[in-house]
Amino acid sequence: MTGYNKLKNRIRLHFDKLPKNQMKIAEYIIENFDHISFLNVQQIAEATSTNVAAVVRFAQRIGFSGFSELRDEIETSLRNRLDSGNVFPLVKPSELSKDTLTLVANQEITNIGATLQLTERENYNKIIELILNSERVFTAGLGISHLLSHIISYQLNQIGIFSNPLTNSESTFLEQILFMNKNDLIITLSFPPYSKATIEAAKYANENQIKVVSLTNKKSSPISFFSEVSLIIKSENMLFTNSFAAISVLINAIVTECALKNKTKATKWLNELKNVTKRQNITND
Repeated sequence: MTGYNKLKNRIRLHFDKLPKNQMKIAEYIIENFDHISFLNVQQIAEATSTNVAAVVRFAQRIGFSGFSELRDEIETSLRNRLDSGNVFPLVKPSELSKDTLTLVANQEITNIGATLQLTERENYNKIIELILNSERVFTAGLGISHLLSHIISYQLNQIGIFSNPLTNSESTFLEQILFMNKNDLIITLSFPPYSKATIEAAKYANENQIKVVSLTNKKSSPISFFSEVSLIIKSENMLFTNSFAAISVLINAIVTECALKNKTKATKWLNELKNVTKRQNITND
């Protein structure tokens, strides 16, 4: 692990033990890591709606003498990262133009790169474990998250893992959760503006000892408080909606990892699907 990632992980390790105002500071620094070396302590305080003393105490809490030492460490880690050529963007700044296609593509590249940096491998592996050890996997989300919940379920079914997306039409999320048990798992997707129905579903499931994991945009999002594990995904978009490129990449990675961890079952299931498809085509003819 590079010094760059070590420092970010060091902040994340302290996150759950921080006071609420310092959580805001930690979150801001992680999300704006590449820009912190250009900001002073007053600017950090203003951006997080805290105060200078809170920023200094945060730096001390994670092992630095003060904010200046933390900022110097961030600057050093960034310089080393740049010197090593270990940067993610596929589109170089010199290649950028003002056309919409290039701007949108570069935004998606940035989202995917940031998501790779934010994904804690321990949490990622925990979600894989929970999926593989669950009797049934349900997915829940509204808006664009509703479409993505269908994609997760479809891909899991393709590798032999029973999965079904919750709907919010004939019956509510909460009504459908009544049919679940402690061996089931719910994968929730929650991005701004956060759906109250999805959050309530996670809360209700959690209260009834049904395991909940979430894909969301930040550690302090409402859904995370009712999730056993959360994965953080960047979904910034030029429009008012959330981008789903980085979300799709992570979904694909999760399902692929599940297939690789249980290759025998996945292969057998894919062969069965081929046989069913072939049988249907013969019948239809």
